[in-house]
Amino acid sequence: MKGLIGLEIHAYLTTPEKLFCRCVASRERGLTENTHICPICTGQPGAKPMAPNADAVEKAVQIGLLLGCTINERVHWMRKHYDWPDLPKGYQTTMSGAHATPLGENGAFSGITISSMHLEEDPASWDPKTGCVDYNRSGLALVEIVTAPEFNFAEEVTEWLHKLVHALAYLKVVDSNAGIKVDVNVNIPGKTERVEIKNITSIEAIGKAIEFELERQSREGSVRETRRYDEAKGKTVSMRSKEQEADYRFMPDPDLLAVMLDKNYVDALKKKLPELPEVKLATLVKKYKIDARNAEVLSKHLDTVEFFERVAENIDGKFAVPWVTVELLRVLNWNKTTLDTVDIKVEHFVALLKLVKEKKITELQAKQILNGFVPKSSMPRVEGKLDDAKELETVINEIIALNKESVERYRAGETNVLNFLMGKVMKATNRRADFVVAKKILEKLLK
Repeated sequence: MKGLIGLEIHAYLTTPEKLFCRCVASRERGLTENTHICPICTGQPGAKPMAPNADAVEKAVQIGLLLGCTINERVHWMRKHYDWPDLPKGYQTTMSGAHATPLGENGAFSGITISSMHLEEDPASWDPKTGCVDYNRSGLALVEIVTAPEFNFAEEVTEWLHKLVHALAYLKVVDSNAGIKVDVNVNIPGKTERVEIKNITSIEAIGKAIEFELERQSREGSVRETRRYDEAKGKTVSMRSKEQEADYRFMPDPDLLAVMLDKNYVDALKKKLPELPEVKLATLVKKYKIDARNAEVLSKHLDTVEFFERVAENIDGKFAVPWVTVELLRVLNWNKTTLDTVDIKVEHFVALLKLVKEKKITELQAKQILNGFVPKSSMPRVEGKLDDAKELETVINEIIALNKESVERYRAGETNVLNFLMGKVMKATNRRADFVVAKKILEKLLK
C-alpha cells in the first residue's frame, strides 16, 4: 500500500567518551547497570556540561558531508524539554528544534532528500516493566538524520536504509555493533493523520512496522499520535498523543557556547571522505576487470577493498581477487574476526601470492600458510613445490601400499576414493606435491 513516509535515523558515533562528560562511552549491551556515569550524565543538581566532545563534532560533520548537506558555520545547542523517566535533567541537549540551525541541511542520499542532520545526546535507558533506569547510555553522542517524507513503500525504505548503513560503515564513524534507532513517520496522503512509530532498531522490523501501519490506517484511519512497534505481535501499539514542536519548549542552552565551524576545517574533512560504495564498486569492475559478484564482495567493507587495492598495486589484481574474497575472508570468518582487528601486512600477503603465481609452492601450501596469518602475519618461508615425477612416484607407491583396502575399493568402481588417497599424498608431502602431477601419477599407478 502506498503511503507518505519519512525517517528520523539515530546512529551512535564511535567516540571513546560521552558528549558532555568524560565518562566512557560504552555502547555494549548487557553491561552492569550504572557503571559509566557521573554527576553530569545523571543530571545531578548543579552539574554543568563540559565543552562538547570535539571528536563527536568532527564525525557528525563528516556524516553531513557524506549526505551532501550544507554544513552551517554557527550552530547553537538547544534544550528540548519533556517529562520522561529516561531524561534526568528534564531536557535533552540537541542541535535540533524550533528556531534551531541544524549542523547540516538540504542534502541528498540515493535519491532521497536529507532535510537536516544534527548532533545530540542520548537519553538513559528506562525499563517500563521494572521502573529501573540505566544511565550508562545517558549522554552518548548520537547523530540524527532526518529525511523528507519521500518514501512511498516499505520496500523502498528498507533498501535505502541498507545503502545508508553501508555508506556510514565506510566512514568508520558510526558504531555498527550498536545499530541504529529509527523513528518512522507514516500516513496515507489525503486520508489519514501522520503517525510516528518510535525507536525501531532493525531494518527488517522497520519494513514490517510500515506495512502494518499503512494497512491499519487504511482500515481504521488515524489520529496524530506516537506508537511503538511490538515485534512479537507484529503490530504497532499506541503510546501517547503526538507532541507538537511547541510542547518541547525549545530554548538555547545557556551553559553551552555555539559550535563554530570554520570553512577550512569543513573543506579539509570533505577531502578525506572515501568513495561511496556504489562508486567503489564501479571502480573495481572497470579498473581491475573484476566480475560484479567479486567486486560486490570486496566493496562490502572498506577495510577489505582498501587492502585489495594495495595488494593489486604489487601483483595482478585479477589473480589476487579469489585470494581476498574467498581465502582471506575464510580465514577471518573461521577466527571470528575482521580485517581491521588483525595485523596482516600487505607485503606478506603479496609475497605469499607471488610464491603461488611463480609455482614455487602449491595452493594448498599457501592456504595453510594463510591460516597462520591471524592474528599477525609474517613473511612466508616454505620449502619448494614437489613436482619431480620420480620422487612423487616413490611417495605414492608407499601410500598405495599402506591403504590396500581403499585401493581395492577404487579399483572396484568407487572413484570418489581417489580424493581420500590424494589427501594422503598431500599430507605425506606436507602439501608440497604438485596436485596435477601427483594426481596423474596416482591414477596411473592405481590402474
